[in-house]
Amino acid sequence: MREAYHVELEQLAENLAAMSAQVAEAMELATKALLEVDLGLAEQVISDDAKVDDARAECEEQAYALLALQAPVATDLRTVLAAIHAAESLERMGDLALHVAKAARRRHPEAVLPESVKPYFVEMGRAAVKLARQAEQVIKSKDVNAAKDLEAEDDQVDDIHRHLFTVLMDREWPYGVAAAVDVTLLGRFYERYADHAVSVAKRMIFVVTGRMPGYDSDEDLNV
Repeated sequence: MREAYHVELEQLAENLAAMSAQVAEAMELATKALLEVDLGLAEQVISDDAKVDDARAECEEQAYALLALQAPVATDLRTVLAAIHAAESLERMGDLALHVAKAARRRHPEAVLPESVKPYFVEMGRAAVKLARQAEQVIKSKDVNAAKDLEAEDDQVDDIHRHLFTVLMDREWPYGVAAAVDVTLLGRFYERYADHAVSVAKRMIFVVTGRMPGYDSDEDLNV
């Protein structure tokens, strides 16, 4: 029975890792749709979001079944609880990629981003996808040091996000209010996506150490 139980725990981790891969691909495609004004890619991300929702439901159902039927304790209990919270964060990452894709679709055939800010979103997109890929590996390995490494990549996204406000507040901004609103919202989507990836990694640290790393005081992962 215990062997079968641990197989189920391993399967739960594999499902979470697969979900992380899903949301990494979603943000990669959504970013490409945004930068290249590609309606087909935007539609693909939008239609595939249901698969991310289904994956979260499957992970949560599996986790609650383990809680109800196996009454796990210690590390096993932390694993199940972390899986429930991580699945929520991963679904939110999928939703944020969805928002990017919807922005690209809403403005099509026009580009959402002015040319001058595209390089910032190239970098944020690259960093966000890298964070999701790193989270996938952390879920598989439960490597505490690798989990902590996500903080540095997240800092890069935060730095770019803050710099965007400087660009938008420039009196010489020539693109109008609508473009400023689009850029503000899109920057926020990437910043939150990165934060949720870090949250997933922190859940894995909790599994290993039994202690939940602290969050920044202004962080609200319910966004």
